[in-house]
Amino acid sequence: MRTVHFQDNRHIQIIFGKYDQNLKLIEKELKVKVLPQNRGLKILGDDSDVNKAGDLFEYLRGVLESGSEIKQRDIIYALKLTHPEEGGIDFKQLAKESIDVAVKGHLVTPKTKGQLEYVEAIKKHDIVFGVGPAGTGKTFLAMAMAVNALKKGLVRRIILTRPAIEAGESLGFLPGDMIEKVLPYLRPLYDALYDMMEADKVEELTEQGVIEVAPLAFMRGRTLNDAFVILDEAQNSTPFQMKMFLTRLGFDSKTVITGDITQSDLPKGSPNGLVDAEKILSGIEGIKFMHLTGADVVRHELVQRIIEAYANDKQAN
Repeated sequence: MRTVHFQDNRHIQIIFGKYDQNLKLIEKELKVKVLPQNRGLKILGDDSDVNKAGDLFEYLRGVLESGSEIKQRDIIYALKLTHPEEGGIDFKQLAKESIDVAVKGHLVTPKTKGQLEYVEAIKKHDIVFGVGPAGTGKTFLAMAMAVNALKKGLVRRIILTRPAIEAGESLGFLPGDMIEKVLPYLRPLYDALYDMMEADKVEELTEQGVIEVAPLAFMRGRTLNDAFVILDEAQNSTPFQMKMFLTRLGFDSKTVITGDITQSDLPKGSPNGLVDAEKILSGIEGIKFMHLTGADVVRHELVQRIIEAYANDKQAN
């Protein structure tokens, strides 16, 4: 038996969920019986199961006390991470991995074993490649880490970049000035920023040069010191562009390169900067390649099934 105390009984109601749906899920998955008490919970079952459930409730209590919300999918992902096949990550470790950035009332937290390892890699290495399909959080988590680093004073600026020529199009054929030409390519990066920061704050920091969003070509000839730099959609870079970008790294800086090698818009048969980089740079100290998979997709479950179906079809052919 174990008792978990709460300062606010409303937090117990939130954790239990509508019609106790979350409670039923926890009891089933962890094989325990949970009894509400005044300002707390009593957990009954085998010692190991009781302790795991107690750690879960303490983790969820901490999330609520931090001002974040809890939805059933948060509990589902947390429970999944504790399974032995996912590495048996405990809830105390999961609590430490929350990134101090809120998105729509939720602290950003890795949801899968692959995402946890990806975040750890970003903490420990100066250059990290996040390679994987859409929906695995590779760009979103990198952006959260960048915003967190800026908030904590670990870097002085954030630089976000993407190759600005895709699907064979040239910027010269697009209407408008330079900003109008590249904005459609950079819009997803702005969208992620606006999720994590107030719009007026993003605009203020952009005007001050603390946040910079620019096409990859604009990185040439620069040295990026005291910066958190993210290269997104790197599968659309050439080997020359990739080498140019990687050699921009300055002192006290961190670089994350994200991409999906199955979604390149380069002309068929053209050498790919992302693929080329892994062949050349694997094994170099300070550089880490992280491969996220369909198991790390945290979008609608159908997205995960679609990714797996395409992967299976490719292997069959």
